[in-house]
Parts: sequence; C-alpha cells; structure tokens
Amino acid sequence: MKLVHCAYEPAGPGPFPAIFAMHGWGSNAMDLQGLAPFIAGGRFLVICPQGAVEVEIGAINGYGWYPMRLGTQPEPEKVDAAVANLSGFIDEACDRYPVDRDRIVVAGFSQGGMMAYSLAVRWPERFAALVGISTAFPERLTALAGDRAALARMPAIVQHGRADQAIEIARARKSVEALRELGVNVTWREYDCGHEVAADGIRDLSRFLEQHLPARSA
Repeated sequence: MKLVHCAYEPAGPGPFPAIFAMHGWGSNAMDLQGLAPFIAGGRFLVICPQGAVEVEIGAINGYGWYPMRLGTQPEPEKVDAAVANLSGFIDEACDRYPVDRDRIVVAGFSQGGMMAYSLAVRWPERFAALVGISTAFPERLTALAGDRAALARMPAIVQHGRADQAIEIARARKSVEALRELGVNVTWREYDCGHEVAADGIRDLSRFLEQHLPARSA
C-alpha cells in the first residue's frame, strides 16, 4: 500500500463504518490509534495512515504530509501531490479492509486536519462526514470545492481548544465560516485546552457520529 498505517478493526464480520484519521505534523500513524476504542463505542474501523515526509524532531523522527516552514505558505503542488497520494491510499485501504464504502469518515488533527479538509471539500461524494480537530481550513480550497449538493449532504464537526497556541482558535472559527459558505452543515465545539484532543471532544465526536451514522439495524 502507498502509506505506512495502522488499523483498529471492531469485532464481527463487517463491513464497518470507517474513519480515516490523519495525524499532525511531526507525529506518526500511532498517534490517533489509541482513541479508536473510545469513539462511538469502538464500532468504527479506524485506519491511521502515516505521512510520507520525514520530520526531524530530536532523538526520533516524526512525519508530516507535506513540507512546512514557519511563516511561509506550503507549496501548492506539494500539497496536491500529498492529497493525491492519500486519496489513492484510501482506495487501496477500502479494497484491503472491510470498509462500508457508503459510511466513510475523513478526520484529521492539525496538519492532518488540513488533509481531511482537502479530501472532503474536493470529493465530498466519497465521504459520509468530515472531522477537523485543532486545524485550519486552507484558503485555496474554496476554489477547488467539488459538487455543492454533495457538500450539503456531508455533515462536519470542527473542534478546537481556546488555549491553542499552535493554531489560534480564530483560524478555526474562520474554517467553520468557510465550510458553511460552501453549504456544509457544521457542528462547532470549543474546549478549555491547548493544541490537543480533548476528552470532551471524544464524547462530542461520538455523539456526532451516532447522530449522523447510526448503527445499522440487523
């Protein structure tokens, strides 16, 4: 497959509703995996790919989705290449794992959230929901938005910490405005935390998924 990844698979034969969860800058595929059993009672197949860009962070290296430098905008062609690579990975994962293709959620934290936005806004017909955590909406995405009717059918939840110093909460609020201008039905939640996944956020995410992707009746 195109990317290193890890997966949490619920018990049972499947197919399962699936979450593709992308980590933030300098982290790795294991970063969000530990949350899987706590999201909606562990009934979602959670696949966590790892970015292909190696990031030097000290004794061990982390990973990112595309190169970044403080104070500069990322190069659009490198972002687009990363998005295309991740899109291809999702196709491969859907062939390999018992994924319910009608119930795929794309999610991400920080830079991984920007990847989730890039996938969902360009190809909303592929996804049943969008999750952005401690992240920001890339401005150029508005011009790349896909089918507006599909965007209107794809609910989203955006979560952010009021004390986030890596990505200020004002940018997250602007992200919500940008998504709503595209017709996306957005649930907005903010928390008393920094650049992190809040415990209350996991509970709110679980409620959001249970509302929009309830368990199928037997």
